[in-house]
Amino acid sequence: MKSRALRRALIVTAAASTVAIALAGCSGSDDKGASGDSNEKITLTVTTFGSMGLDSLYKKYEADHPNITIKPTNIDTGGNALTDWQTKQAAGSGLPDVQAVEEGWLSKVMQVSDSFTDLRDYGADDIKDRWVSWKVDQATDKDGRIIGYGTDIGPEGLCYNRKLFAAADLPTDRDEVAKLFGGDDATWEDYFKIGKQYHEKTGKAWYDQSGFVWNSMVNQLPEGYYKADGTLNVKDNADLKARWALLAQGAADGLSSNQTQWDWGGGKAFIDGSFATFVCPAWMLANVKGPTEAAGGDASTGWDFADVFPGGPANWGGSFLTVPTTSKHPKEAAALAEYLTSAPSLVTAFQAAGAFPSVIEAQTDPGVTGESELTKFFNDAPIGKILARRADGVKAQFKGPDDSVIQEQVFGPSIQQLDSGDADGQQAWDNAMKLLDQLVVNN
Repeated sequence: MKSRALRRALIVTAAASTVAIALAGCSGSDDKGASGDSNEKITLTVTTFGSMGLDSLYKKYEADHPNITIKPTNIDTGGNALTDWQTKQAAGSGLPDVQAVEEGWLSKVMQVSDSFTDLRDYGADDIKDRWVSWKVDQATDKDGRIIGYGTDIGPEGLCYNRKLFAAADLPTDRDEVAKLFGGDDATWEDYFKIGKQYHEKTGKAWYDQSGFVWNSMVNQLPEGYYKADGTLNVKDNADLKARWALLAQGAADGLSSNQTQWDWGGGKAFIDGSFATFVCPAWMLANVKGPTEAAGGDASTGWDFADVFPGGPANWGGSFLTVPTTSKHPKEAAALAEYLTSAPSLVTAFQAAGAFPSVIEAQTDPGVTGESELTKFFNDAPIGKILARRADGVKAQFKGPDDSVIQEQVFGPSIQQLDSGDADGQQAWDNAMKLLDQLVVNN
């Protein structure tokens, strides 16, 4: 959902030499690019956001395609990228040749999908098996047009602090931690129950703030804020209400540290024992490492990554590369998008930004499953292997046009009320429903 995947701001490490070697022979894009049938000098514009890990690939592509110059623009957050795209889309001008789209606002794009190039015209059907199937489904409109090539996905595991667990007499070995939460049968009820025990033992919070937990809980449901048919699914949603009750009780029990999202006191909360667990989609791992190091911490701070997640498989975030029909070079833009989403390219992106590949071949590449600066930070956890297992069983949830509005502007204020103690669960829910009526149409 929108900003969730958007502040992946702190990068991990440069691509390993093995990836560079792999890149030398990568991608069928060369067969479809301008260099195959023209020496015309062209410039391709690319708009991305956050830290997608693609930056180092542009120079490589230009070297292999001397007639092409890439002019990239990176927008700091997905929310700002959405505003940028909507403004230019409404104006009918200013859009790039390659536009990155975040999962949380893909539904808005799908409402005007005919203003994006059907990538089947440039070989999408021939390569669609490279991605996990649900990623392709997400990028396919109601008329069967494939308008985006998938970059990353966000399977979720659980980050935890070994030192804080040890102080509370909880297991610290990641396999034992997975068992503690129930392994494949892990539930949110057990997560909050263990958190209450931890709080009673230590007097400290269990997680950083309730917003990320809520986001994970919602993403995990077969249907979230919208039903698969596109209708709103909030007010009478028994699953949402049940999870809200758990969240509200957790806040009332002192399990939330009431941190400011994306700030964590400049990273200090990751090293001062403010909280012991953290919900971690793939891209979020860099947002543990980066702030921790910015605050003076390192691997010895104690963070680890376990192959378990309450409630089972869940996906949070992920992006696509699209080609607006306003592009004067759609063939070359499609070839560039194909190259940037090839297996070797997404291995590079994973090593640069922790973006877990949506391409199946890349998920088992040594550059993803092997050692990196990220794995070293997380106590040598086999991060790539864990994420591949966490991705198993994920099903794409339909995201409606105001999904991010509901997450941030409808439930966001009520979540802050829970964490600050300004409202109980029912009051906070009622306040959210009032905002839903004000901010979201056709409810």
